[in-house]
Amino acid sequence: MTLVEAFLEILERPTMGAMIIGMIQILGPVWIAFFIGIMVGWAWKPGWASLGKRKFDFSAPSSPSALIPSPVEGFGSTQILDSSVLDNRLENERVELPGADNVVSSSSKRRKEENAVVMNEDLLHLYHLVERKDGGPPWKHMMDRSTQNMSYQAWQRDPENGPPQYCCRTVYEDATPDLLRDFFWDDEFRMKWDDMLIHAAIKEECPSTGTMIVHWIRKFPFFCSNREYTIGRRIWESGKSYYCVTKGVPCPSVPRKDKPRRVDLYYSSWYIQALESRKRDGELSACEVILFHHEDMGIPWEIARFGVRQGMWGSVRNIERGFRAYQKARASGAPVSHPALMAQINTKIDPDYLQILEGEEESSETQILDLPEKPKDGGVNIPKLLIFGGAILIACSLDRGLLTKPLILGVARTFGNIGKRACPRTN
Repeated sequence: MTLVEAFLEILERPTMGAMIIGMIQILGPVWIAFFIGIMVGWAWKPGWASLGKRKFDFSAPSSPSALIPSPVEGFGSTQILDSSVLDNRLENERVELPGADNVVSSSSKRRKEENAVVMNEDLLHLYHLVERKDGGPPWKHMMDRSTQNMSYQAWQRDPENGPPQYCCRTVYEDATPDLLRDFFWDDEFRMKWDDMLIHAAIKEECPSTGTMIVHWIRKFPFFCSNREYTIGRRIWESGKSYYCVTKGVPCPSVPRKDKPRRVDLYYSSWYIQALESRKRDGELSACEVILFHHEDMGIPWEIARFGVRQGMWGSVRNIERGFRAYQKARASGAPVSHPALMAQINTKIDPDYLQILEGEEESSETQILDLPEKPKDGGVNIPKLLIFGGAILIACSLDRGLLTKPLILGVARTFGNIGKRACPRTN
């Protein structure tokens, strides 16, 4: 008997009580799952959004380019490396980290796989993202929040193929590019503030370029297995600004297992530079971090998008708390960890060199759609929250029984839209 036939049979029952009992028998388990999903959502908020960006008019999302000074300005006597130097990747012997059992040491041969390390092409791609010349779909404004010591803006877009992509711009007051660069690279300290990261180890490193391959394991809620990452990362310095690239790469020394589940598609890269403080005192005492992030965690993209939106601001606040704690620790003379020392090994480039690398290529300017976050005066959209909370649980863990994943997600979308129409948010 199909689900529709079951509903019709219930509606034909002679009494209202019999109809109610029939509805409870069919929908009761589903609503129980929905409420469990809501409890999970309240107990756990994902740390999936650590993000940033440039050339967007970040103070006014509808006109994206007025605020950003050119990275060329202020470039001094920084050493300039030509393309032959930049193309050297992990050619030196990999060295052993003091006291680290999990680092691959010995005189390994030069890595020849072009896709196994972070290269010039990755720098150029990040440069295009920052300059809004990557030719991708338009960015849709998601969020604009601030605190006394931080301001935050976020955008999202959906490529034709691939998971949702995010761009965030965060401005930290009383911060420096050097310290933020070290903070984002310092996995040892990250373990103290990022409750999702349960394992981090350097597997390979190059002491001349600062390139590293690191192994992460991140904790996911009980209805999803933990996720494993092998991440290549490298930093380029342009004056006192930094292009920091991290992406998923192969790592033969970390064999693939059933659990934790390997995340192959991972991209998370920053552009960091000093800015004038909001105090307008002429001092470059603030720091801007523009992050581009996407990954395929093996979760339906619609659910992942919903989870990111719900947990984004909490994750951003957690990152700021971690940074302020890191700031205090470094100010007190705490020893600098090995990952932070590796962050200080950069490839120095003249900003003009990026334009030379770009050549005569003409890329269309990426648009930004002015779709600001709607105020929450109308309250939480309870029907949609309930439906998606239950859908998260069912789609990830209860892949059996009466309802299939596509039907569950279709019902979630339908009822979510009904809830939105029934409870409109006022401007």
